[in-house]
Formats: sequence, C-alpha cells, structure tokens
Amino acid sequence: MPELLVIAEQLLAPVPGGTGRYTRELLRALAATAPDDWEVTSAVSRTAHPGSAAVDGVHGPKVLPLPRKALIGGWERGLPWWPGGDSVHAMTPLAPPRRRGRGLVVTVHDTVPWTHPETLTPRGVRWHRRAVGRAAAQADALIVPTEAVAADLAGRVPTRAEIHVAGEGIAPALLTEPEPDCSRVLAATLPPRYILAIGTIEPRKGHEHLARALAQPEAPDVPLVVVGEQGWGGVDLPRIAEHHGLPPERIRLLRGVDDAELGILIRRAAAVAMPSLAEGFGLPVLEAMALGVPVAHSDDPALVEVAGGAGIAAPPGDPAALARALRSAVDDEPLRAELIAAGRRRAAEFDWHRTARAVWRAHLHR
Repeated sequence: MPELLVIAEQLLAPVPGGTGRYTRELLRALAATAPDDWEVTSAVSRTAHPGSAAVDGVHGPKVLPLPRKALIGGWERGLPWWPGGDSVHAMTPLAPPRRRGRGLVVTVHDTVPWTHPETLTPRGVRWHRRAVGRAAAQADALIVPTEAVAADLAGRVPTRAEIHVAGEGIAPALLTEPEPDCSRVLAATLPPRYILAIGTIEPRKGHEHLARALAQPEAPDVPLVVVGEQGWGGVDLPRIAEHHGLPPERIRLLRGVDDAELGILIRRAAAVAMPSLAEGFGLPVLEAMALGVPVAHSDDPALVEVAGGAGIAAPPGDPAALARALRSAVDDEPLRAELIAAGRRRAAEFDWHRTARAVWRAHLHR
C-alpha cells in the first residue's frame, strides 16, 4: 500500500501557534480523504514525547532517528536522507532533499521573511529564505494558503515547483455546540462584552497596534481578551497597554485554551480583531465568520482575500482607523447584521476536506 509520509514537526513545537493547528487539522483531513490505496503516516524528529504529535486516524507518529536540530541541519546541508514513504508532505519548509522516484510537496505559509523580516528573528529569516528556496527548486509542488501568497512568492523565489493554492478550514470542535457546563464556567469568568484577539504574542501579530487603537477616543469602551501563547520578541502586552493609556482592567490574557473553549470565546465575543502586520491566511478571521462574529482586521492582502469583503479592514499603522473599525464592528447593529450574514456565507466556502483534496492532487498528479 503506498504511503504519504507527513512531516508533522510543528506539533512538537513549544508554541505550535497557527501552524500547529494547521498541521493537526490537515492531517486529520488527509487521512479522511485518502484514496483507497493510500495510507497517511505522520513523522517527527527524535523526541522524548512523540505521543504529543499523535492525531486520530493517522498512523504514527513515526519517530525519525535524528533529534530536531540535527534533522534541520542535515536537511539544510543536503543530507540525502529520505524519511520514508512513497511521497512526503512537509507542513512547513522543513523538508528532505528530493529523491528520484518519490514525491515531495512542501507547504509555504507566507512570505513574511521577505515582506516583514523585522517581525522575525534574523536567524529565522535566514533559515526560512533558504528552506523555501530549496523547496522551490526541488519539490514537485508548493502548497500556499492564498492567492496573495502565491503571487508574492512567485515574484520573489525562482521555482521549478508548481504552486497550488489550498485554503484552510474550521476545526470541527469549534463548530460543535459547547457543553452547557463548560460554557457556563467560561461565561462566569468573562466580561459580558469584549473584543477577542487570537494568536501567538509576537511582533508580527500587531498587538501593539491593537492596544493603541483601543486607547483612542473613537474606540468602543469594551475590554480586550487575548488568546495566545507567549512567543518570541518579548512582547509585554500589559506594559504596552499601560504605555498607550489603556487601563489594566481593559485587557485579559488567556493561555492553554483548547478548541472547545476557543469556540465559546469566539461565540461570546462582540467582535474579533486581527491587526496583524502580515499573514499568509489568517485562520481566526475565518473561524470568527463561521461562528457569526463580526471581524475587524488589518488591510494585509491575505486577510483581505480571506475575509472577502465580509470584514472591516483598516491599516494597522493608523490607530484611529482601527479604532473606528472596531467601534463599527461592536456598536453598529445594522452593519453587524450585514457582516455576520456575509461572514457566514464566506466561511462556507472553506473546508479542511477541500484543502486535503487539493493537497492529494498535488501529490498524485505530479
């Protein structure tokens, strides 16, 4: 039986972030949509806790013989070591050199290392540029999440690989009606109305711009709830809020939130804010629209594409404009009704199984 081996290293990351959620959901969907004669196996570097990368319906995880740093370094230097499988799918640019007679498809989530290198570590910028360049030169196909990324990538990196656009989807756990007990417990700890922001706390996500916007006189007078793990860059949200004159009681940080809890947090929000400086897709925009919550987002091209006109866009560097967008999303009831209806229609166009089928086509039609 032919095997699709999926590099699922992001599931072991200390802060998996959106790429970790992408990896887990797409793995499930690949297994659910696999052609009758194929099986799907995940693979991770040598680790003491491989079970954290287990995904229902997927074989593995297969533990590769090298630890993470050695695996990254070896493949970067062209070590011709094939991890197994008739075709390999890399969920990030961490991918093996291509082997004759085997398939290789690599996901490139964004072009941030070129467009906004200042929002990443210098080391991360160098590694991603090299890794994407190798994938573009060696892989059979590249998977990108939006037309915006496809166009930008094609203009920056010479590629022999065909570029396939495959969007994302909504986790089933978010769409499932929450358990009443869980919903009551969370509701008791939350303010009655709030703006929700979702994402790893790091420079690219625009939290400072959001804090500045909420401190503007044009902003709605509601607190901000932020769901996200602390990433790199030392972004201190309470300090940033205080610096911009946002009272400490106007901001709350939540970590360790699972999908069922996230679904409740989104449903109860007055609006979802995504002020990112750069994104490849912007999954929280899609999730909010699917759950009937208005969205205010930055005018980043990928976010504008995903929202499809069903959100309110504002430049992240203009706090007054973002404040007005947030006030409209929270307080303008006729507009809210329009955004909710348009958002549900837009979200219905995305599905993880649709994404998985596009990935399968990239592997099978090479």
